[in-house]
Order: sequence, then C-alpha cells, then structure tokens
Amino acid sequence: MELIFEKSVTGRRGVRAPQSDVPVKAEIPRQYRRAKDSKLPEVSELDAVRHFTTLSQRNFSVDTNFYPLGSCTMKYNPKFTESLARLPGFMDLHPLLPQLPHGEKLTQGALEVLYEMDQILCEITGMDAFTMQPLAGAHGELTGVMMMAAYHKSKGNKKKYIIIPDSAHGTNPASAAIAGYETISIPSNDQGGMDVDKLKEKLNDEVAGLMITCPSTLGIFNSEISEISEMVHAVDGIMYCDGANLNAVLGRCRPGDLGFDVMHINTHKTFTTTHGGGGPGAGPVGVTEKLLKFLPISRVMKRKSGAFYLDYNFADSIGYVASFYGNFALLLRAYAYILMLGKEGLIETSNHAVLNANYVMQRLKKYFLLRYDRICMHEAVFSAAWQAEKGVHATDIAKFLIDQGMHPPTVYFPLTVKESIMIEPTETESKQILDQFVDVMVQAAALAERHPETFKDLPKTTPITRPDEVKAARDLDTNYFLQRSIVAAGELNPLPSKI
Repeated sequence: MELIFEKSVTGRRGVRAPQSDVPVKAEIPRQYRRAKDSKLPEVSELDAVRHFTTLSQRNFSVDTNFYPLGSCTMKYNPKFTESLARLPGFMDLHPLLPQLPHGEKLTQGALEVLYEMDQILCEITGMDAFTMQPLAGAHGELTGVMMMAAYHKSKGNKKKYIIIPDSAHGTNPASAAIAGYETISIPSNDQGGMDVDKLKEKLNDEVAGLMITCPSTLGIFNSEISEISEMVHAVDGIMYCDGANLNAVLGRCRPGDLGFDVMHINTHKTFTTTHGGGGPGAGPVGVTEKLLKFLPISRVMKRKSGAFYLDYNFADSIGYVASFYGNFALLLRAYAYILMLGKEGLIETSNHAVLNANYVMQRLKKYFLLRYDRICMHEAVFSAAWQAEKGVHATDIAKFLIDQGMHPPTVYFPLTVKESIMIEPTETESKQILDQFVDVMVQAAALAERHPETFKDLPKTTPITRPDEVKAARDLDTNYFLQRSIVAAGELNPLPSKI
C-alpha cells in the first residue's frame, strides 16, 4: 500500500484557509521559522479520507470480530465508559492545577474518583489500601516487588531470592530481576498446579517472597494456595498475587483472604479499559497492612470535612513510581464499569467468563489435546500436538483462523504446554459466537488431518501472507517506511524496491 506521501501531487489541496481577519501584532522570531516549506503530502480531502479509511480497515478490532484472547490482551470496551472519560469536568483537568489549602476545590471530583476506586478495589480483593500510580501490569509488579524489598530492608532481613512457578507470566521474573532479586523456578505437577513438594525444597530464610498468578496461566485455580501462603509466611516471605486473571474469581474469593500480601490489577483484563499499541495502561497495586507504609506517594486521603487531599507524609514510602496519580482516564473507565455492574454484576461477569471457557473446552477436547483435562477457570489451554504429528503447528492454526475472520488465540504460551493454544473467550461473547469459533477450530483440525499441506500457504486474505519471520527478526529495518516518506517528499534519492 502506498504511503500518504507517495500519493502526493504537487499543487493539490484538500482545504484552503480563509484570509485572516485579525491584525497580526507579533511575528514569530525568524530563528524559529522554517527556511523553506515543510514537505507535507499534497492531497485532496477525498484522497486523505480514502487513505486513512483503508488503513483503518486493515486493523483487527474487537468491535468487529471475535477475539479469543480477551482477558489476557483485549476485551470489549463498553461505549458508555468512553463517553464518561470524555466528560469536560474530567477531560479538561490538568494534573498541575494548584492544590488549594484545606479544600483542593479545583480537583475534588477527580480526587474522589481515585479515593473511591481505592476503597472499591480493597473490597473486591481483600487488600487494605491501593496505589493508582502504576501505568501497566508489569509496572505494578515492579512497584509490588519494590515494596517487598522495602519491607525486608526495614526488618534487616537478608533476602536474595523470589520464587516463581514455571507457568508464570514472563514479566514476573523480569520485575524481580529489575528489583535486584534472583529467581527460582518451581515446576508444575501433573495436575497443572505448582509442585508444592518442590516448593518446600526451595524455601529458606533467603527467600523474599513468591510471585504467583491465581488462577494460573493454565486456567487452573490452585486449591493449595492457602497452604502455600502459610509456607512462605513461615520464612517471613511476601505473597505476591499477579492479578492478571482476577476476572475469573470476582465475587467468589478475595486474594487477601487467601494469604496474599500484595497484588496488582490489570484494568484492561478485569474492568474492560482500553489497551494495546504499547499503551495506555493502568496497574493499580494493593497491599495488606504489612506493606501499607511502603505505598508510593502521594496518597489520596479524606478530611473529616469530606474534602479530599493528597498526602505526602509517609516517611517509609518507596516514593513516586509514576508522574502524578496514574493513568486517570483508564481508572475512570474502570470505576464507571464497576459502579454500573455492582457486586452482583461482577459475580455474573466471573460466572460467564468461566462458563464460556468451559463450554469451549468441552466442545474442542475431542479435536485438540487437552493437557490438563479438568474444569478450568476463564481460559482453556489446548495443544496442537496431535496436529503437529501431521506437520501442522499451533502457528498454522492461527493463520487459518485469520482467513476465517477470527483473531487467533494466544499460541505457544504458557511455555509449559507444547504447541499450546490458550483460548480466553471472556464474559461478553454469546453462545452463537462461541459456536462459530468452535466450528472453525473443528474445520482446522479436519483440514490438518486430511490436507496438512494447505496450511503452508495461509493466510491468503491479508496484505502480507507468510513473511520469513526469522529473517524479519534478524534483518530488522525499522527506518524503511520513514525513508520512503522522505523519498516521496523529495528529500532523498529513490530507494530500491524492498517489499
């Protein structure tokens, strides 16, 4: 597809600005003015509309097609929360508005949202307080581990390791390493849970804590989690809950009641905020009383008068982890979503997410290997091992789904399942949509059995079909399209054809 610069025709215009009817009293100083006109594309309004409309049609959107990795990456975003986020009273606020003594009248609405979000998340999770500052789940993890480190430092503990299951998200060991800890991996048992006997072997006084996703990335709830918490606490370790799968247990159980001391929440996974493209993100972090004094500053507090204010007076705080008070627009969306559903609605959200995943699991278990054949939570993890015997791998199944108008589920994760296919239908999808997806997956299994060679040419409906992924990784050229733009603007000699 041509770039907008490559569609440029000298002298073509899309709009003409009227002559200014306001006297010019001051000119921009010469040193700040261009010596020559910028090489912007010269196109008509129709050219521009068609170009960007065509680009938008190449995007895969959860608003247009089924997206079976929802709770992990992309969930449907209710449109009413988008409207609320655009309310002028919120959208036009600037975080540097002055804080008036004993009132903060200019920002009371926003501070109240943050304060009440803290209270609500505490009720949902069993934590005692939250910080809204972290700007993503991984950022929340790092914040939690930093508070873990502050706790041990305050007690004079000599801690060196953080224990992490082998089915964990890759950000867990990364966050631990950034915070200065070494990691110990614990394998899964034959039921898909963390091997408790192996955990016992590794636990000692040098263990700072355990980071675990509950339910796990295998879609399994660890029924031994309370016992595990007692074991970790026995060596004065901190229990960290990766809240990525919180949507599976909303209203059913609270991490704080299971023995967790700290956790982060992914608002896009649990409370349907926007996500993708490297941002935006929000990863609130909650703690029990044990870690309360280490929370980042500032914290939103409430005066006896009912006014809200920012409190910086916490000597043991780990300090700031982000500018200002977090990604407010996303927190606002999550706040509105929670208020709309209420307690009963959140429980139903969890019920439907779990029901949908188990429905898909039961319908597909005859066609794809189910590594752990047991009731799952919000996601079902299959393997394309049977198909791989015919030369058709998980990535080939993904390419087939693209041609059928469906976004592929997560493939090759978790790493503990060979040829893994993780399916997360979320609570918003209907039985009719799930049946369509299952039918397509059954077609894929049948095609792999009878004509496995067909998959090597898929997908056929996309602008780019099967790129050489190894070459793309090893011979990455991130400047190519920028150079094409510069060439089209007449600043460089033409480039040789490359794609």
